[in-house]
Amino acid sequence: MTSVCIYFQVHQPFRLRRFWPDDRSGFFRYFDERCNREIFERVARKCYIPANRVLLDLLDRYKGEFRFSLSVTGTLLEQCELWGKDVLESFRQMAETGSVEYLDETFYHSLSSLFEDKTEFIEEIREHRESMSDLLGVKPEVFRNTELLYNNTIAKLVSDLGYKAILTEGADHILDGRSPNVLYKAKGSGLPVIVRNYKLSDDIGYRFSARWWEGYPLTAEKWASWASGINEDCINIFMDYETFGEHQWEETGIFSFLEKLPEEVLKTHLDFSTPRELVEKYSPVSEIDIGDFSTISWADMERDTSAWLGNDMQRRCFEEIKLLEPFVRKTEDPEILRIWKHLLTSDHYYYMCTKWLGDGDVHSYFSVHSTPFDAAVNFMAVLMDFKAQVFKKLSAIA
Repeated sequence: MTSVCIYFQVHQPFRLRRFWPDDRSGFFRYFDERCNREIFERVARKCYIPANRVLLDLLDRYKGEFRFSLSVTGTLLEQCELWGKDVLESFRQMAETGSVEYLDETFYHSLSSLFEDKTEFIEEIREHRESMSDLLGVKPEVFRNTELLYNNTIAKLVSDLGYKAILTEGADHILDGRSPNVLYKAKGSGLPVIVRNYKLSDDIGYRFSARWWEGYPLTAEKWASWASGINEDCINIFMDYETFGEHQWEETGIFSFLEKLPEEVLKTHLDFSTPRELVEKYSPVSEIDIGDFSTISWADMERDTSAWLGNDMQRRCFEEIKLLEPFVRKTEDPEILRIWKHLLTSDHYYYMCTKWLGDGDVHSYFSVHSTPFDAAVNFMAVLMDFKAQVFKKLSAIA
């Protein structure tokens, strides 16, 4: 029997305010409290609350036959604690069903795995693991990195931390003709690697409401028939949770699709499994070898790091943040360290992307900036002011 492995990424960043120095201090000197609350509450109303309700109903209806996995970033958990306790409670209810597997990742949805020194990366993983235990009562056993960023070094570190598997993108140039519907193992560590079937994932996540698409309109029955044509180990469907109600509005029929999907899938030879269950059921068929300079992700057509580090603005901002790390740590100030960690969130760099073309609407979604250049200028203004605050603190304790 072929297993359908569904994974949803749940994330919202703390966006920067349009910066101008004033008398504010602390975290909200740099991050826009009003804007972030408004966006969170809108997405909760359109996506998190109705999608969680649908999924909880399905979990109750199918009594263990319908299973899936979620990864909730630390930044989203923080926003739930601030503005959405009901959302947090519904995620906790999912955990209690025993049919939902929660995954670990970096707390800040950051680019820390791309640092040469992996200290920050490890810290963020441990912070996320602690939050998942404290807030949701779970101890994740499988890891997904920010935006599915992956290479051999990342896999080795994740393996050393005791995780049973890692998720990443089924990029064509990496698979080189091989199927995404089997397990692989990482070169060097042997860690099981679960790769995304991007076509069947994007049929839902991106093309669901596209009237130009030959597959439109997409029904649960049609999607299940496509999936049932695969007679391999697993079909790994990874997508943003905001697909439901936010990227694909309720009016498109996306919630109706979600409600009917388990029934249509279970009519076929397919079943549902979580990532941990895949590792228990199947063995890797071959090795994936991805060097540090060939890091892959699930972003854009290139499936690499160019969505965040593809232009000089992005690279300059990222390098400046990295260079500031030893000085931030030397302050031993929890608030300064927290601000610095939130400045590592990948979204800030994503908003600076100039690879418009077909990806432009993706990069501008949820951005509060009018252009990528505006995003870069604002980020650098924040960074320069924050740097001054860091060195002011160091001078005071010298």
